Amino acid sequence: MSPDTPPASAEARCGTRLEVLFDELAELSGQRNAIDGRIVEIAAEIARDELWGATGARSVAALVAWKTGTSPSNAHTIATVAHRLEEFPRCARGMREGRLSLDQVGVIAERAGAGSDEHYAQLAGVATVGQLRTAVKMEPRPEPGPRPDPRPAITRSSNAELDVWRIALPQTESAMFDAALQSHLDALIAEWSHDRDSNSATPDNPPPMPTQLDAFLSLVEAGWDSEAQRRPHGQRTTLVVHLDVEQQIGALHLGPLLRESERQYLTCDATCEVWFERAGEVIGCGRSTRTISRRLRRALEHRDHCCVVPGCGATRALHAHHIRHWEDGGATELANLALLCPFHHRLHHRGIITITGPAGRLLVTDHEGRTLHTGSLARPPRTSPPAVPPCPGPTGERADWWWYQPFQPQAPPSTN
Repeated sequence: MSPDTPPASAEARCGTRLEVLFDELAELSGQRNAIDGRIVEIAAEIARDELWGATGARSVAALVAWKTGTSPSNAHTIATVAHRLEEFPRCARGMREGRLSLDQVGVIAERAGAGSDEHYAQLAGVATVGQLRTAVKMEPRPEPGPRPDPRPAITRSSNAELDVWRIALPQTESAMFDAALQSHLDALIAEWSHDRDSNSATPDNPPPMPTQLDAFLSLVEAGWDSEAQRRPHGQRTTLVVHLDVEQQIGALHLGPLLRESERQYLTCDATCEVWFERAGEVIGCGRSTRTISRRLRRALEHRDHCCVVPGCGATRALHAHHIRHWEDGGATELANLALLCPFHHRLHHRGIITITGPAGRLLVTDHEGRTLHTGSLARPPRTSPPAVPPCPGPTGERADWWWYQPFQPQAPPSTN
């Protein structure tokens, strides 16, 4: 026997431990499936009776994510199953009995055809989530219609290091953009060549040849302030950095903290916008104007970051709302302002939600006076777990799709 080979007694103990742990895992999985089934039924009742609108939530999925503390993707799965719960009664019963998981039924509810409840309820008893997803994809689909023509758009995505911009332009505008980009690139290369030829000494670290990225930034810098007076407040395109001069901490406006080298680089030759504070709050405009100034808007965004209604978290196209309305004597001060998304701003002025109190201690209530809290409804259980049998899960066998018969949707009845 090799010295690295464990003795038979150790293998037996390992197998016994795994058996005990798997038994407990099966029992907990069954209880979790039954609990998820009841959560789906509650979400379905809220959606059917349109109760979610009274809470100020944007959708059933947003309400579930807020009240259960779950992720948006998991809440979307719950809402998807809830919307099609009546179409899949066997799958729903499998969840309540602890035999099927939310993810399994979620894959079915998302794309399965009408009338496929019996087919997938039987398949889900042995298939994994990935196998169910493959089976649903194998359903015959109606012929897709013609795809719409691509539309001009600018999109942006971000990761930990870079922002990625994608631009789609019509061919005429694309040709104009390409010509402008090439013109700036030629100018940068000519300047780079002149500096290299006129410098007799060879530098240790010569600048690299300009690229299209340099040409694009040159194009932006040349045109971004040509019509500054037409913008609100005559605002020029600037990079805004919040700097604490005492702590020597800098951060981009509504962005991440800056490294020390980045902060020093950006503040080496910068225009300062001074904010005066009173008791830690930026001084606003008082009663002289209702309009939110650019400086006050930035201070508001820096403080609130997102819509202040609990459970929302929207960060785009936010409105600056007077907590005490300006026509009722409310001041245009930071302490009387709050950021709201357009959806909740309309709900407030329609009387569906109420926002009161100073900005530091906002109180948001629904139309019946119930306070909306930011936390989830999770609490220690007061009842025993569901009495359902253990769920052993899928068999884990490899699927042989050659012999699989996909679900065949029923043809619509003839009108003749």
